[in-house]
Amino acid sequence: MSRKRSSMPLENEIVLRHWLEAVPNDRLAHLVKDTSRGLVRALQMRLTAHAVSFGHWAFLRVLWERDGLTQRELSQEVGMSEPTTAAALRALEKLGYLTRRKKADNRKNSYVFLTSKGAALKAKLVPLAEAVNDIAVRGVAPEHIAITRQTLLAMIRNLARDEEAEAGRRMLSTRDLARLLTGSRVAATPTLHARRRGHIRGRG
Repeated sequence: MSRKRSSMPLENEIVLRHWLEAVPNDRLAHLVKDTSRGLVRALQMRLTAHAVSFGHWAFLRVLWERDGLTQRELSQEVGMSEPTTAAALRALEKLGYLTRRKKADNRKNSYVFLTSKGAALKAKLVPLAEAVNDIAVRGVAPEHIAITRQTLLAMIRNLARDEEAEAGRRMLSTRDLARLLTGSRVAATPTLHARRRGHIRGRG
């Protein structure tokens, strides 16, 4: 039995129409954001079948390459706050995908390790991400893909340099921004974004 297509336009169709008809020359930042949202939606639809959220995927793909990291190291790698990371790790541990334990030479920190169940997910989920990438560039010439990749890397590099030049301007955390908007005093504490600067520089 075939599935009947809904008469309501899908979100990506609305976005595409918006770009083609309303704002074809709008800022690149918006175009990159909408492209990213489309990629995330496509992958999330596929991850759902395996009871994995996109947020969990972000941590798993780091751990598949190198587990045994601390919660703070994972936060830095994924670019999420430590409370968000802690919540995600608790959920993944409950699902049986990872375990947290101390090391004999360091009883202070908890280290995150994949279980065999979590490691086995890589063979199931990575092909889904690869399929989404293939779908996204369908009909695009290889040379155009290479140029797009070079352009995006150049943009990241330029923005990293701008961030370095504007180091005196502190990036507020969500909590500090809320305090600012409500007229409360903003605490002068370093944010995850600020802490990541050294991490970004170290990655070359």
